[in-house]
Amino acid sequence: MHATQSFLERLALRHPIIQAPMAGVSTPKMAAAVAGAGALGSLGLGAGTAAHARALIEETRALSRGQLNLNLFCHAPAARDGAREAAWLAHVAPLFAEAGAQPPAALDEIYQSFNQDEAMFRTVLEARPSVVSFHFGLPSSERIAAFHDAGVFTMATATNLQEARAIEAAGVQAIVAQGFEAGGHRGMFDPEATDERLSTAVLVRLLVKQTRLPVVAAGGVMDGAGVRAMLDLGAAAAQLGTAFILCPESAASGAYRANLKSERACATRMTAAISGRPARGMFNRLIAHGDAPGSPPAAAYPVAYDAAKQLHAAASKSGNHEFAAQWAGQGAPLAREMGAGALVRLLAEELQG
Repeated sequence: MHATQSFLERLALRHPIIQAPMAGVSTPKMAAAVAGAGALGSLGLGAGTAAHARALIEETRALSRGQLNLNLFCHAPAARDGAREAAWLAHVAPLFAEAGAQPPAALDEIYQSFNQDEAMFRTVLEARPSVVSFHFGLPSSERIAAFHDAGVFTMATATNLQEARAIEAAGVQAIVAQGFEAGGHRGMFDPEATDERLSTAVLVRLLVKQTRLPVVAAGGVMDGAGVRAMLDLGAAAAQLGTAFILCPESAASGAYRANLKSERACATRMTAAISGRPARGMFNRLIAHGDAPGSPPAAAYPVAYDAAKQLHAAASKSGNHEFAAQWAGQGAPLAREMGAGALVRLLAEELQG
């Protein structure tokens, strides 16, 4: 447990627990409650603007001065392909018809990569959070150095050993080992590469043995027993996302919560049909249609997400939530409904056995 103790001391945490960033679900109230309970609270900033990020950070800081992780998306900009986008729009047009709406004439790249967003970089650097974490890849060495110079601890997601070695070579200070069980977007650097689909346990053990950095286990961890299992494999901490979705502080919709408390939580799928990148969520009509045999490839990320968001917005007006992005990991049936701070305290108790 030496890795865990060093990690806790470095980040001034009481518990080796990280609330996953979960863009669109995590909130200032959630991050503040988690931090107040002695774990690491997180905000997912990857799908927003610098101005929105600043507002979220300020709201969180007004609620808690505890440890805060700001998460950023470092994906390659979308490779725009008019023919591919038109084919995808044609493919989802019947779903728009079901929703009583017309599909858009064209799609947009609805948010920037952190690697192209100078305003976001300045906003996050000025905030000087305890931790900055990167998903889908890495920023420039200059930006990593700037965070370190500001006293910010850095982490990045890896789904395999090659990505972990790139993270270590870049000087990032910890690796988030994201197993295939995890909900939300796969952190793959290259979504076109072959995915070995390593489980969290296998990936954690591999990275503990093959790298020198602290490893944070992410994917399928839902309770204190799961956290303890990952620490026993050598992880310094565990990151939990789906476990926090039912907390009242989360931004999950009523339909999202209802599905997570139903039998639908037992059926999750990894799909690119919603956003254009592989991501795990509860199975629905959009996933079934987008991944049906003979379907064209989805538009590039996050261009395809523009179609999904517009489709969901149209359908939800009549109470149809079959086209929503309801991200969840394979451990979803184990989700519990309680306050985020209470959940951290329960996880810590369970961790002690």
